[in-house]
Amino acid sequence: MKIINTELPGVVVIEPEIHRDHRGFFLETYNAEKYRAAGLPEVFVQDNHSRSMGHTLRGLHAQLKHPQGKLVRAIAGRIFDVAVDIRPDSPYFGRWVGVTLSSDSANQCYIPPGFAHGFYVLSQTAEVEYKCTDFYCPGDEINLRWDDPAIGISWPSTTPVLSTKDATGMLLADVARLLSRLQEAA
Repeated sequence: MKIINTELPGVVVIEPEIHRDHRGFFLETYNAEKYRAAGLPEVFVQDNHSRSMGHTLRGLHAQLKHPQGKLVRAIAGRIFDVAVDIRPDSPYFGRWVGVTLSSDSANQCYIPPGFAHGFYVLSQTAEVEYKCTDFYCPGDEINLRWDDPAIGISWPSTTPVLSTKDATGMLLADVARLLSRLQEAA
């Protein structure tokens, strides 16, 4: 496998070795020893799977007290996958990176804890699987507004299909204040 660093330290793209022949293909989608050697977490505690129609935007989601690292891949279709740094003491706070993940390339993106995550479906439908380093805690989740001008994500569309929850996310400034209060309380 090949590890490609992005502009945000810790967010990496993983290009697996794919063995193709006339029958199809084979690849390892996860190997704890290889991922550990590449500096990625070796313990994931939860796997998630979503299916979305084209033009759907899911996110930007994060957990505050139980932040999750995510190893994301598209198992069907293509997505534009986005990570936003929301670590309060990070020099990259509020910066984002986006990568295209597809079932054809089988590439993955690792997004460490402390980042908000979302994706936009580029194909007619897409199925996404991701491994998480911590369990989902519904009361701990925040939604960062997908179109916050303070972040300035260049999404493939300005009129995505959104859930009510994702359409009404928090602004980055509000997230910063919330994170500051949590740090003071700790």
